[in-house]
Amino acid sequence: MTDKDEERRTRPKSAVVCGYPISIFFIVVNEFCERFSYYGMRAVLVLYFKYFLKWDDDFATTIYHTFVALCYLTPILGAIVADSWLGKFKTIVYLSIVYTAGQVVMAVSAIHDITDTNKDGTPDNMTFHVALSMVGLILIALGTGGIKPCVAAFGGDQFREDQEKQRSTFFSIFYLSINAGSLLSTVITPILRAQECGIYVPQKCYALAFGVPAALMVVALIVFIVGSGMYVKTAPQGNIMVKVCKCIGFAIKNRFRHRSSEYPKREHWMDWAEEKYDKLLIAQVKMVLKVLFLYIPLPMFWALFDQQGSRWTLQATTMDGDFGSLIIQPDQMQTVNPILILALVPVMDSLIYPLISKCKLNFSPLKRMTVGMFFAAMAFVAAALVQLQIDQTLPTFPSSAEGQVKFINMRNKDMNITAGPNTFTLKPLTANEDYLTLDLTFGLDLGSGVPSDITIEGGTRTTMTIVEGQLGGQLRTEEFKDITAKPEQGANAIRFFNGFGSGLNVTIGSLDYGHIVTNNMSEYVAVPNGQAQFLIKNDAGDQCTYTQTLGFGSSYTLIIPSTFAFGKDCEQNIKAVMDIQPNTVHMAWQIPQYFLITAGEVVFSVTGLEFSYSQAPSNMKSVLQAGWLLTVAVGNIIVLIVAEAATLPDQWAEYILFASLLVLVCIIFAIMAYFYTYIDPAKVEAQFAEGEPEEKEKRKSLEMAKRDSIKKREEERRSSDSSSSSSSDEEVEVPQTKI
Repeated sequence: MTDKDEERRTRPKSAVVCGYPISIFFIVVNEFCERFSYYGMRAVLVLYFKYFLKWDDDFATTIYHTFVALCYLTPILGAIVADSWLGKFKTIVYLSIVYTAGQVVMAVSAIHDITDTNKDGTPDNMTFHVALSMVGLILIALGTGGIKPCVAAFGGDQFREDQEKQRSTFFSIFYLSINAGSLLSTVITPILRAQECGIYVPQKCYALAFGVPAALMVVALIVFIVGSGMYVKTAPQGNIMVKVCKCIGFAIKNRFRHRSSEYPKREHWMDWAEEKYDKLLIAQVKMVLKVLFLYIPLPMFWALFDQQGSRWTLQATTMDGDFGSLIIQPDQMQTVNPILILALVPVMDSLIYPLISKCKLNFSPLKRMTVGMFFAAMAFVAAALVQLQIDQTLPTFPSSAEGQVKFINMRNKDMNITAGPNTFTLKPLTANEDYLTLDLTFGLDLGSGVPSDITIEGGTRTTMTIVEGQLGGQLRTEEFKDITAKPEQGANAIRFFNGFGSGLNVTIGSLDYGHIVTNNMSEYVAVPNGQAQFLIKNDAGDQCTYTQTLGFGSSYTLIIPSTFAFGKDCEQNIKAVMDIQPNTVHMAWQIPQYFLITAGEVVFSVTGLEFSYSQAPSNMKSVLQAGWLLTVAVGNIIVLIVAEAATLPDQWAEYILFASLLVLVCIIFAIMAYFYTYIDPAKVEAQFAEGEPEEKEKRKSLEMAKRDSIKKREEERRSSDSSSSSSSDEEVEVPQTKI
């Protein structure tokens, strides 16, 4: 009764809308803005490292993943601060200020004009920008990580014990706001980054891409503070993390001291801490350890889930992103996840779960999480099936012990060619359809009947153009190295061979092939998909526009023959030779795997947040939230370990490996969940709270009796010392007094 009366007294009178406290509106809006800020900044971070700070790919990737890992490790610090000293509200406010400062510092670091003293558009003091960036990222990691375990738990604190259903719905809405913020920011900030800005020489506007997330973080902070008067603010209950660690440490040491069989066993190993710690604290630690034990298998889910931004994006680069009126780039497929979350969260919450409940099925939180893990495993099976289809369309590149050669006939008549064991005929201005796989040294006969030995480099692809010598002299071959990998990010590798009688210049938009001399090959240029228009010029100023329809991931050699002539139909003379065919498996085939893993995320992650809150003791909720987030960091480490240790030659096999590992972990988790007993932490704490005064009184009585006993022994000692001078009556009085 006293606790309930005190709760009513400390709980502010907040307006209620549809059974929900209005204070959660401010928390949800705050989370939306904060997630927009974080994911928006992160979306352009690697490009900022590479193109603004001029770091190479490896170093940029290293710093990026270090930052992300730090963001998921700092929640432990935030949980300690919130539960031990400041409380959730003040922790969120103070660390949000640190967070906002970090975003502002990042935006300032991206202003190239600050150190552009020579006004050429390039910063002259790169150390200054690097230092600012590192300071900004550290502040952001402290801020976003520090508030992570607090915001969801603080939202849960706004509900009374009899509002369990509303609290469950809140966690769904909360997770919805996270994905809404990440979806919008992932779409908007790359657009802002692509804009050009600058005082002297306009450059890509990273300052704007970082500045808008900084502004959203300011909005998040203001909105959260405005709702201050409506929040239920639970006071911190001491340095609980230190207490928990000391309690566990004492139990282990005490158990080790009494490991002999002569000491009676206790019900739980934590009971060995009873000599020093309250039974209430021991009971709370037991509750936390039960949940943390269940967390052990969870990182495997995140190991699969976080590969959407790496392996699945790389898979998309080998696929066709043409959706008719909409062209999807490989890295844009990641937006399918938040879009599906926005659709699936309300469907699960309003339709699926109530339907399961009406069917009288016990779909407990841990069963939901098990199903979510199974969905994620099935998503990787789907990814493996897609990868098998992709592998059938990918070119087979040579090993180090062999080479591949393609021949182009630049003559105006047919040619009979023998290359190694292969004999074939080439029409004028054509090439053999596929590369020929040959030994590093092979015989080549161009129709003379006398083969010559040709040596090629192992593991490479080579194009040999067959041209006539000057004045119709002896035939000769010109060798050019070809690419031995699919073009990156769905681009197309295009090059020109100039068989014309004079040098030519070729451009496409702002891309310049340079001057191509006669019987020579240009460098490859990465050209995006669509209708590519190439402008061909000669030294006299004549022009020809050639149009080529490009898909995704192809490679072409465009031949300008000796018969080429500038004029109305000049483009008809140009011949296209396909070196690598475009991607033929459509990106839409990735949607099933995205659907499965998103369904798994909704069932697993939303339920996990709710489960962590419901099973946490009143003074350790943020600690369990931090433990939940820590599983994400561990999951990313698992990806690196498995991917490096497995060294599988085929990507589909790696997908199956991850799926198999998660199925195994899923079975283990299901067994653990079967033996887990759900508890009501409030009831457990109330039971110990009722017995606590009696326990304290017993301890007090024992301590007093101990002190009295010591005091009486001292008196007895003094009495015995003076017994020689005492009378016989006094000798009798002493035992009477003891009695």
